[in-house]
Amino acid sequence: MSRKFLSGDEAFAYGVRLARPDVISAYPITPQTVVVEKLSDFVEDGSLKSNFIHVESEHSALSCAMGVSAAGSRAFTATSSQGLLYMAECLMYASGGRFPIVMMNANRSTALPWNIYGDQRDSLALLDSGWIQAYAKDGQEALDFALLSFYIAEHKKVQTPFMVNLDGFVLTHTYEVVDVPEQEKADEFLPHFETDNRFDFEHPVNMAFSAGPETNTYFKFKEHQGLLNVPAVVKEAEERFERIFGRKYTGLVEKYLCDDADFVIVTLGSISGLVTQIVDELRAQGKKAGLLRIRYMRPFPAKEIAQALQGVKAAAVLEKDISFGAEGTVFTNVNSALKKAGVTVPVCNYIGGLGGKDISPEDIHAIFEELERIGVGGVAGVSPAEGVGENAERIGAEGETSPSYIHFIGIPEDIQNQASGGAQ
Repeated sequence: MSRKFLSGDEAFAYGVRLARPDVISAYPITPQTVVVEKLSDFVEDGSLKSNFIHVESEHSALSCAMGVSAAGSRAFTATSSQGLLYMAECLMYASGGRFPIVMMNANRSTALPWNIYGDQRDSLALLDSGWIQAYAKDGQEALDFALLSFYIAEHKKVQTPFMVNLDGFVLTHTYEVVDVPEQEKADEFLPHFETDNRFDFEHPVNMAFSAGPETNTYFKFKEHQGLLNVPAVVKEAEERFERIFGRKYTGLVEKYLCDDADFVIVTLGSISGLVTQIVDELRAQGKKAGLLRIRYMRPFPAKEIAQALQGVKAAAVLEKDISFGAEGTVFTNVNSALKKAGVTVPVCNYIGGLGGKDISPEDIHAIFEELERIGVGGVAGVSPAEGVGENAERIGAEGETSPSYIHFIGIPEDIQNQASGGAQ
């Protein structure tokens, strides 16, 4: 194992090199471009034996990857933002065809206004595309996800494409020391890709076909089952990973000081690093703060989230996303998990980082301060309908533009609360 000073993009590229993809279909888009540039360097210098295909668009990049997978070969591509949205049609084809492609997405704001900086609206807009979705917190996890994603996606019980998300610029372009495993150990971890879901002239199969009303649901059910099989395969993959490389991961979520926490922030991606720092500061002051990091958004870790938040006094979902006219997408999923499990806890939704706007330590402190107020007095500004007092449901009350449990970081409260005929 060697230690290198790498950006998140470079770390992921090193991980892909270790996975030995047969074909890389590449189209550049900021802030993902460094990944495919680095891979092209590896192919050029001979350290990676792979076919590097520079295609004419993101749509073509994923179409090419599907063809590669259908031929029984390991495929990789990468994208970001508008490029991911341009691929949207192909995402459904890839998941419906059960092609275990791995794709890195550099999370970036979506137009308009045009913006090249990082938020998570691109990937979260495509949660229902049938792909596994994971979110890395740092360069080391980015590299490790490159290996883990191929293992999980290609597993016989899964056979589902995998999207690994890295926060644009904050992670993709930030440098840190990363441990790069030896190729021999990577080969020990990741088996050679073998699949029956491929073209075979000796044993012909029908692929990418039409299915009418009588049979279509069966295929969608099997696609759903493939994703439901992911948690067990993640556990298997991470145990194997720890045994070979010595690094331990924690499944679909990562808990930090949650077991006795009164107040917890739920989030995903690189912002969890800052939240961890603030949690440590508050713990030093005797305050029971905690962090719950969602590592996988699909399949969604509903059981793990409900268990982690059971018994806390208040929680906040902090996300770089908004489902316009509703609430944050992560928040919706978290509340669904709590409702299904019968867990009643006040939960606020904080929308921040849109278009790359900085989320500061002061912002995180302010969230925890609000959670303390809610936990003590049932203060207005929370979402669950039951168990948090009569002020808790000021959802779309007269004179408000949005539900009172949603807070946009960086937008003054008086502006957020201006009357504009919001939903009643």
